[in-house]
Amino acid sequence: MQSPQPCVRFRAFAGPEDFEAMVACANASFAADDTGFFRTVDEVARDYASFTDCVPQRDVWIAEAGAEIAGYVRAWQWTQADGVQLYGQLGVVAPPWRRRGIGAALHSWLESRQREMAAFHRSAPRHAHHAFVTEGETARAALLEKAGYRRERYFFTMMRPTLDDVADFSMPPGLEVRPVQPDHFRPIWDAHQRAFRTHWGFSPSGEADFRRWQVSQVFQPHLWQIAWDVRTGEVAGQVRTYIDEVWNTANGRKRGWTEFISVGERWRGQGVARALISLSLRAQKAAGMEESGLGVDSQNLDGANRVYEECGFIVTRRNCVFRKPLELDGAS
Repeated sequence: MQSPQPCVRFRAFAGPEDFEAMVACANASFAADDTGFFRTVDEVARDYASFTDCVPQRDVWIAEAGAEIAGYVRAWQWTQADGVQLYGQLGVVAPPWRRRGIGAALHSWLESRQREMAAFHRSAPRHAHHAFVTEGETARAALLEKAGYRRERYFFTMMRPTLDDVADFSMPPGLEVRPVQPDHFRPIWDAHQRAFRTHWGFSPSGEADFRRWQVSQVFQPHLWQIAWDVRTGEVAGQVRTYIDEVWNTANGRKRGWTEFISVGERWRGQGVARALISLSLRAQKAAGMEESGLGVDSQNLDGANRVYEECGFIVTRRNCVFRKPLELDGAS
């Protein structure tokens, strides 16, 4: 590994004045690795203002080269439902600054910071570094494996390349789809949490997460497809569709997202998900979209992969969660 060049200095996040250079660095990295991600200054500013699981001034570390940012990392933390404490990470290095040891230096700082974070959660049964790596991030995957991370779980990106010929899956008797009203937000949120509580890696969300969700870019209730049980008034299933106009403009695409799909236990195996996905695809087409995407756990135990294939989706990308045990100093 080469040492970082003398013209590169490392420093903490300085504030909103860093956003423009950070976005330029991140987008260059995303494009080089074909991640499919794209950010704007406004989006990053909104996200940083609403973080509840990290403090940017102490959890972001930047490699600066003159007036540009060569790379940076961000650390955050959360608790899995089984009590395992996880420490997430974002790491990007702009292409002109790669293979100079900058990524390794940033990652070393990040792990050190995460050990400091873990010291405040000594009662947790286990601690682990956690990284989500897209299929194109081969250099980052190699860095993590060299640092002792192991591939824990694969997640697929699936695409439906056209919104034509959408199958008409009917809603089971006793369920109906209703336009979303503000007083529906809480039951929709709670139903999704209940449906996912047995899924791998589930982490319970709090009130701050609920509030943050309502100002996020994926909060587009006019596109959602929510099935209600007519008899009980409960949310039986949902597809919370959204359109990322910023990404579409940047990439010259017309893609919608068929995401946040869940069905409550009592209503599974009756075709609820298929019916809602069918409605979602039609809503996306009516909004001017030409294709749709979604993400799914490759080992989903409820047969989601098969359902999505039946709805016309195909796997286009295999992404991976890497984890590494985090050992606390002085742990017995």
